Amino acid sequence: METTQPTSPIRIGTRGSRLALWQAHHVADTLRASGMEVEIITITTKGDLVLDRSLDKIGAKGVFTEELEESLRTGAIDIAVHSAKDVQSTIPEDLELLAFMEREQVHDVVISFDPLFKLGEGQQVIGTSSTRRRSMLKRFYPNVITAECRGNLQTRIQKLKDGQYDAILLAFAGVTRMQYDHMVSQHLPLDKFIPAAGQGSVAIECAKTLPLERKLNLKLALDHKPTHLCLLAERAYLRTMEGGCSIPSFALATLEDDNLTLRAGIISLDGEELIVEELTRPSAEAEAMGEQLAHAVLSQGGDRILQSIKDQKA
Repeated sequence: METTQPTSPIRIGTRGSRLALWQAHHVADTLRASGMEVEIITITTKGDLVLDRSLDKIGAKGVFTEELEESLRTGAIDIAVHSAKDVQSTIPEDLELLAFMEREQVHDVVISFDPLFKLGEGQQVIGTSSTRRRSMLKRFYPNVITAECRGNLQTRIQKLKDGQYDAILLAFAGVTRMQYDHMVSQHLPLDKFIPAAGQGSVAIECAKTLPLERKLNLKLALDHKPTHLCLLAERAYLRTMEGGCSIPSFALATLEDDNLTLRAGIISLDGEELIVEELTRPSAEAEAMGEQLAHAVLSQGGDRILQSIKDQKA
């Protein structure tokens, strides 16, 4: 389908952290390569302002996206750029996820100033802001002490330098994008540390009222179909579980020969209970597969784990 290029610049909304700006500039460069003019607009979100509490304490739903979404509604920006794992499982009716950019490697890594540091060697203090990572550490490395670690990547590394932790756990995608690869002391295996839904991808959100021609141009330039199919399955799983980033659920889809394999589950906060299920289906059934796998996890005891987490928060 032939489309003409938009005449006014694409206004890209983003958070102001270095990683968020990297993502926004990555989007901008991709759009410029397609012949579009762009403008980057920085917006502060609640998640950027409230740093003294963990995400599950401040209500993680939309904590990094709400202000960006309001700017989409008012027309102050054309698209919002998010880390896909930060996008809530159900987005507002008047908005849509237009594209998912090609995924970086999805695994978690250990960051330390000691290049020989490894998890599990004696008692260690590990910083993380993720309930999923905390729970998995408790399961696989029970001697580890977990400590809250909020803030942007540079803030977390400064806390590590100040001696608040022996190491911190992060997504490899953010670490390599910020060029901190030299601080990776351990790559965590995907068979144990299954990532959060969407980890490693950049999501592009827009208002449904954005002109169709502009949407088509943006999708053509930015969307990576294999990644999009994988994230459809992962997000359908997350949505059916009714879990945001404060719930220790996880999902990873992989695509091979037009077949999707989805591995997903949930872990209790204390790490004692772990439920993992796997399913393979044609990629056309991505969302149905995510929903089916979520129901399987819930029926295997996931519903009880979720209720326990809600009871502890009450």
